[in-house]
Amino acid sequence: MAASSSLWARLRIAGASLRLSRGATQFYSTSSSSTAAPSPQATFTRQFVFRLLGLATWLPVAIWFNSTVVEVTRIEGPSMYPFLNSRFNETLERDWVVNRKLYAQEGLQRGMIVFLKSPAHPEVVSVKRIIALEGDVVQTKKPYPTPYVRIPAGHMWVEGDAGVGKSLDSNTYGPVSIGLITGQLTHILLPFSKAGRVRWWEFPVEDRTSAVMP
Repeated sequence: MAASSSLWARLRIAGASLRLSRGATQFYSTSSSSTAAPSPQATFTRQFVFRLLGLATWLPVAIWFNSTVVEVTRIEGPSMYPFLNSRFNETLERDWVVNRKLYAQEGLQRGMIVFLKSPAHPEVVSVKRIIALEGDVVQTKKPYPTPYVRIPAGHMWVEGDAGVGKSLDSNTYGPVSIGLITGQLTHILLPFSKAGRVRWWEFPVEDRTSAVMP
């Protein structure tokens, strides 16, 4: 009897342990399944906030890059015809180009095409070709009052390719400070027929410079 009672007691203890174990498992399972999935609206709001934060992070970088390093811009007007806006007179089609602003005032050479603040209208950015650099004596065109002028230090002589009467350039306002340069034209993007690096040195430009005054 003692052996039987002991066996019975052991069976009762084992049964109680099993019930407790099942109860704990059931409680854990119920707790786990009670976590609700986020609603589609909450998911959309969270994604929208993340994207907005990403835009807020990159927008100042993009603005800085556009104003300091490189800018894509459209050429207005016919003053650089026929090198730029070659179809302007036919279709008013304008060229889209790359304006490199970083180190814009370095490595300047005769024949280069640069962007600069117009001495006549400082709020306007013009695009012109460098004809002469400091120390050069350049033969001018009308309406400049003297036939020759020596370019002073820190200045240059710029003109539009379209010629007299179609370009407001140094023949009107004289030598221009290099400090007015805001960029160099490096590539043409549109039209596709002209797309590529600007090879300004291949464009025929009349050399009207000399080292001495005539």
